[in-house]
Amino acid sequence: NLSQLKKRFNDGKINDPDLMDFFHQDRAVRESGHDTTYRWRVGETDRASDFVTVDLNSLLYKYEKDLSELIRDKDLSRKYKAAAQKRKLLIRELLWNEKKKFFFDYNWKSKTQSEYISATTFYPLWAGDILSTDEAKDLVKSALIDLETQGGLAATAKSSLDKVMGKKEERQWDYPNGWAPHQILAWQGLENYGLEKEKNRLIYKWLYMITKNAMDYNGTIPEKYDVVARSHKVFAEYGNVGTKFSYITKEGFGWMNASYQLGLKKLSSEDKSKLMKLEDPSHE
Repeated sequence: NLSQLKKRFNDGKINDPDLMDFFHQDRAVRESGHDTTYRWRVGETDRASDFVTVDLNSLLYKYEKDLSELIRDKDLSRKYKAAAQKRKLLIRELLWNEKKKFFFDYNWKSKTQSEYISATTFYPLWAGDILSTDEAKDLVKSALIDLETQGGLAATAKSSLDKVMGKKEERQWDYPNGWAPHQILAWQGLENYGLEKEKNRLIYKWLYMITKNAMDYNGTIPEKYDVVARSHKVFAEYGNVGTKFSYITKEGFGWMNASYQLGLKKLSSEDKSKLMKLEDPSHE
């Protein structure tokens, strides 16, 4: 009986270390914002809490920098500035791979870098000044080879997924799916380093895909896309919000709407004209 099992567990009458570890790791991946992905796969288990992640530390670094500038208390401002500087050094030491020109998550238990390629490699560019201009250009060159598709950036690289997946089920934060937050942060990161050509190309691909799907499928604005097929038909794990016609919302999906509005704002006037004509970027 499931209800009895749940009560026994909540009452602390079930002592199963493997089960407790599973729940611990599952909570970690949910809190990561990337639920779920094979990015933190170690052997045959998910070990999200074993990793120091690129995205979280980039976000924290940016927050620490911003707080050091916004807080009027000089002592507290200096405290945040010092924390940001320390984090920057650790990001470069543990997460930056100079040889591969990528940022990778760091497994603090095994003291090794992951080799799983993720769109989160762009987050430090968004955070700003972690890399030099030359380093940023090298990263972008490497990352776009593995992550750029006809619909924008894939969440992870196919080559990384192929190494771990085998016959396992697809996960929604992996190739071939693409998500609005990854696009937005990458665009801003590219802009921070003056990489306008790459920024415009990625924005156009993303906006074209959204526009074409909305036109062809009765205004569908979903949660995520298959950026390889340029399709809203993504049914990995939890399916796709807004893709079943009986559940389409008139207002669309929050972060997808935001990415479209921001993309239009950042897109060059020339590309805006192309988008109005719905010119397919794959034909260029």
